[in-house]
Amino acid sequence: MVKNCATKRVAVRVNLGRNKIMSYSGVLSGIYPALFTVLPDEEGFLGKTSYSYSDVLCGTVKIKQL
Repeated sequence: MVKNCATKRVAVRVNLGRNKIMSYSGVLSGIYPALFTVLPDEEGFLGKTSYSYSDVLCGTVKIKQL
C-alpha cells in the first residue's frame, strides 16, 4: 500500500499516545527497505518525517492517498 503512494500526496495521522493525535498532509518522498519518509506541506515542520512499516501495521501511523 505504501509503495503505491510513492511520490504522491498523502494524509498522515499519527497516534502519539495519551489521546494525542497529530494530522498533516504531505508528499511521500522516499521508500526504503525499513522505513518511508514524508515531506510535510505545512511550515510548522522543519524537515522530513520518517516512519517504519511496523508503525503502519500496528496502527500508530495511518496514511491515506489524497
